[in-house]
Amino acid sequence: MKTSNRIVSVDIFRGLTVAAMILVNNPGSWGHVYSPLLHAEWHGLTPTDLIFPFFLFIVGMSITLAYTRRKKEGIDSAVYKKIVSRTCKLIILGLILAAFTVHFPFVKTFSDLRLPGVLQRIGLVFFVASILFLNINWKGLLVIFIGILIGYWYVMTQIPVNGGLPMLTEESNLATVIDTNILTRSHMWKVYDPEGILSTVPAIATSIFGMLFGKVLINNHKSSNEKLVFFVVIGTVALILGYIFSLNFPLNKSLWTSSFVLVTGGWACLIYALIFYMTDVLKKDKWGVPAIIFGSNAITVFFLSGLIGRLFGMIEIKDNVSVHSFLYNNLSSIITNLKLSSLIYAMGVIAFYYLVALILYKRKIFIKV
Repeated sequence: MKTSNRIVSVDIFRGLTVAAMILVNNPGSWGHVYSPLLHAEWHGLTPTDLIFPFFLFIVGMSITLAYTRRKKEGIDSAVYKKIVSRTCKLIILGLILAAFTVHFPFVKTFSDLRLPGVLQRIGLVFFVASILFLNINWKGLLVIFIGILIGYWYVMTQIPVNGGLPMLTEESNLATVIDTNILTRSHMWKVYDPEGILSTVPAIATSIFGMLFGKVLINNHKSSNEKLVFFVVIGTVALILGYIFSLNFPLNKSLWTSSFVLVTGGWACLIYALIFYMTDVLKKDKWGVPAIIFGSNAITVFFLSGLIGRLFGMIEIKDNVSVHSFLYNNLSSIITNLKLSSLIYAMGVIAFYYLVALILYKRKIFIKV
């Protein structure tokens, strides 16, 4: 179903994903979180591990929706300038958030600044995926997608590191070795970086998956029911292949392994298929209005949640108690189940940013990044 030339199911998927990103990033206490709301410690997959790849999958879908007609009509320099501008904005916003994590209000020295990050990766993936889409046909994109999955598996499992074949531990893997040598530990998250240099390559594959998926979505020669069947089939096949692949190349978000690309892409297909079924087959989309509102300023709301969350953790009210601690301590004194109170706090954060998104939406303010 389309409204104002937008595909409602995509907007709902985006909004739900952003809300989930804010939920898992803002618990009342990191020491008291239900396990599904935490990332896998290393190998493995939790529901939380699906969220970021879902967003990059949606980035790929959005590229197809935004540039298909432009590609047919002819691409001029203005399109590339817009891509570069958006990429730079995302990277700069990500670095601003990173600058708030060491000293208030900013890092004291450049050596303290973590260079990779979620927004930085979104920017880089968007840039590369957009350029590929504008210059390569669908068959070429499919070949690149498969090539990345196989090539990444090869370099990560066959190229020796630290004097032997990689063990795919936190330190014994090529991605960490490259990050350590180029970024140095001072610019990384810890001994490894979940948004590092080499692992960004398979993250691009996630967006290519989304672009290929988007091609079917905009195919006017297929009915909604035919598209739905395709979404379910491709999602199921991707899951089967991904889990088989994981027997040799384990599911790992931090390394963004090839099996991780397939499995998370498969789940993205199936969850989107469910949303598509509700909105395009059953023609019921009112339930998704809050998600549409949330997703209408997705990057803006996500950035604000990160910025304000950091400030709440830094600004002290009295007796060395931060704003965040003051709010959560009062909540946990009422709701003594600490995991539950931590979850309710995170839900309160979502409610706050929904109000922010709602105000922007009602005033028709859509901040394009």
